[in-house]
Amino acid sequence: ACACRAEKGVLSFAAGTAMIDDEAMRKDLRATLFLGVMLAALSSATAYAQSADLVLCDRIAADPGDPDKPADIPGVAKISPSDIPIALKYCKAAAAKSRRALYQLARAYAANKQVAEAMTAYKQAIAKGSSAAMVELGVMFGTGSGVAQDKAEARKLFDRAAKAGNARGTTNLAALDGGASAVNPAEARALYGKAAEANSPDAQFQLGLLQAQGIGGPQNDNEARLLFEKAAEQGHVDAMVWAGAFWEMGRGGPKDDVKARAFYAKAAAAGNVQAKEGVQRIDCPRVLKDKKGNILTHLCF
Repeated sequence: ACACRAEKGVLSFAAGTAMIDDEAMRKDLRATLFLGVMLAALSSATAYAQSADLVLCDRIAADPGDPDKPADIPGVAKISPSDIPIALKYCKAAAAKSRRALYQLARAYAANKQVAEAMTAYKQAIAKGSSAAMVELGVMFGTGSGVAQDKAEARKLFDRAAKAGNARGTTNLAALDGGASAVNPAEARALYGKAAEANSPDAQFQLGLLQAQGIGGPQNDNEARLLFEKAAEQGHVDAMVWAGAFWEMGRGGPKDDVKARAFYAKAAAAGNVQAKEGVQRIDCPRVLKDKKGNILTHLCF
C-alpha cells in the first residue's frame, strides 16, 4: 500500500485508501456526479418517451396472431371502436421505428374503414418483413374486401407468410379456393401440419378433420382426437364439439361421458347448438321416439 502523501488539492493515499483533502474538490466531484446522474436520467426519460408510444400501440392494437407481438401482450382480435383514435395516434408515432407498430397502424386504419391508408401501411410493413401484414393484405385480396379480388396475389402473399413461419399464412394458403384438400389433399395435410406445429388452433382443427376422415393420408383417430383437444384448449369452439364427440363415442381412445360433457359444455356456453344437444344427450340418455324411430324428446330422471 502506498503511504505517500501528495500536495494539497490532489488525491492522497494512505494504507491503500483514497481520500480527498480539498473541500473544493469534493464539491466539484459532487457536482460532476450530480450532472452524470441527471444526464443518465434524461437519457432514460428520452428512451422511455420513445417507447411509450409503442407500448400504448401494443396494448390496444396488437394482433394475437402476430409473431412480432411481445409475449406479455395478449393482443385483440378486433380493435375496439373507442380505441381506434388512440391506436391511430400512438401507432403512427411509433411506426417510424417499429414494423410491428406499422402493421398495427394498418390494422387501425382498416378498423376505421380507411382502406387506402390501410393498404399503404400493410405494404410498408411487408417491405420491412412483417408476415402478419402479408396475411392481412392477402385476406383483402382473397376476399375482395375494399379492393378488386385477386386470388393469385392473395396466394403469393400467403405463401410468403407461410415461408416466413406464419401459421395463419399457412392455414390461409391451404384454405384458399375453398380448401386445398379439394385440389391436393396431401398438400393441404402438409400445410396444416406445419401450421399446427406452430400451435395454430385453426390448423390443428383442420388437420384433425383430415386425420379423422382419412383425407390426404391415412385415417388416424388417435391423432385427430389430440388435435381437436389442442385446438379446444385454445378456445376453438368447433374443435370442442369434435373433441366431445370423440370422447362420447370412444373414437381415438376410451369412451368418457364426463370428459365429453366438459367439452360440450364449453362449446355450448359459446352458443354452439350441436354442443347444447350433446350436453342434453349425456344428461338425459333416455329418449322418446316416434314409430319411425325419430327422436321426439330426451327423458331426464
